Amino acid sequence: MKAILILVLAMTAATAAHAQLYKWVDKDGKVTYSDQPPPDAKASRVNPPPPVAAPAAPRTAIEKDKELEKGRTQAREKAKADEEAAKRTKAIEENCARARANLRTVTEGGRIAKTDEKGERVILDDEQIAAERVRAEKSVAELCKNPS
Repeated sequence: MKAILILVLAMTAATAAHAQLYKWVDKDGKVTYSDQPPPDAKASRVNPPPPVAAPAAPRTAIEKDKELEKGRTQAREKAKADEEAAKRTKAIEENCARARANLRTVTEGGRIAKTDEKGERVILDDEQIAAERVRAEKSVAELCKNPS
């Protein structure tokens, strides 16, 4: 029964889409639209609007669920990428801060000690401090490309 009703409605809609429309103004000044031209008045043809496409079939629950899961997966991936980018940025900032602190230590002067291969503490002489300062400046230049 339902199928017959849908078929009848579809056929009616199809014939209505092909009908010609007429527009005229009657003796009282009222604008009238009809599918039949008036016998006693001059009417102009009105082009009907283009037929409307049939609506898309409704999505099933499985399709909706797949679409939602796809959105969730994309959101998780974006959050993971953002978190990794934040970790990289933080590591870069920490490395830069360490390099600047090392440069400050070498530049300020005073006694500077290092541990040698044997694990003993060795005081650096002036030449070693100058070499260490050059190395520290290079580290700051590499690690701190974005000035803070």
